[in-house]
Amino acid sequence: MNRVYVCSCFGVTEAQVKDHAASGACTPRQIASACKAGTDCGSCVRRIQALLGRGACPRRDLLEQQDEPTTAVLSAEAA
Repeated sequence: MNRVYVCSCFGVTEAQVKDHAASGACTPRQIASACKAGTDCGSCVRRIQALLGRGACPRRDLLEQQDEPTTAVLSAEAA
């Protein structure tokens, strides 16, 4: 099994970061709360940001869906 480590300080793998993101962690701070990655030397924070930017964040998608009706209502009121 090929493990790609994102955070060598705490031994956090890319797969673990992706699992936390799939569970709703959408920011490096939320990843840090879940597994401590990014809380020691900080050299992995940019890599974590890149990983979070690649996949769909369930919470972000939910927020965008909630914003759409509000935008539609505002557009209708402006017309």
